[in-house]
Amino acid sequence: VQLVESGGGLVQPGGSLRLSCAASGFTVNYYAIGWFRQAPGKEREGVSCIESGDGATNYDDSVKGRFTISRDNARNTVYLDMNSLKPNDTAVYYCATDQANNCLGPFGSWGQGTQVTVSS
Repeated sequence: VQLVESGGGLVQPGGSLRLSCAASGFTVNYYAIGWFRQAPGKEREGVSCIESGDGATNYDDSVKGRFTISRDNARNTVYLDMNSLKPNDTAVYYCATDQANNCLGPFGSWGQGTQVTVSS
């Protein structure tokens, strides 16, 4: 099981980014995959998750209405579209899987992370 994130960068407040989580060693449709983030000096927190099969999603309250998680089975990739970005969205973003159908965890397989910086 391997996950590789990409798409991070520097963006101005109000801007948008799309993060990608490319999976190998398993099919993204089979396992739940979550996005997490960790800001400097803060604990890692869950951002969003997509379950296997029907792809039910959930979001942290801080990103509801701004972020969208989706899955492309043909590309074996999960995306996180981030809109209306705020400075406090600045963090290293990770994707992870719990190798289960739902998002209950624990999440044991992690990518290396991608930095998102929201600043003017």
